[in-house]
Amino acid sequence: MAADGARLLRSILLSAALPACALCLASWSIETDRSTEDTHGLFEIREEARRFISQENAKGHQQWEVLEPNLKTLVPRCAAPLETQWTPKSLGLSKPSVTVICAAAVPNFVMKRWDVHVPVKRKLDRKDAGERL
Repeated sequence: MAADGARLLRSILLSAALPACALCLASWSIETDRSTEDTHGLFEIREEARRFISQENAKGHQQWEVLEPNLKTLVPRCAAPLETQWTPKSLGLSKPSVTVICAAAVPNFVMKRWDVHVPVKRKLDRKDAGERL
């Protein structure tokens, strides 16, 4: 009988916790994923990729826009300024991306350095958009 009570209690707790988790996840976005003392936020990583792409777009060759990095990415805070570059094609990614690089993470047990690939897509100019209509 006590086992039935424990199962019922677990079921009630799980039923109450699931909607709370869903609300928490629904309120999370890349805009709110900012750097903390221990982790580097995806917002700042995406902004670094945007700065790189802004410089590339200013060169006038092709025009690109930055998409969101993988939302499952979790990396330690970077102790050095972030670096950026085009992701080498030799890595085999299916779409173009910018690599945001941390050469020295704050001391931690997980990694000493990291890199995050932020996907980009080519902007359609008005001429390209007109041809597609």
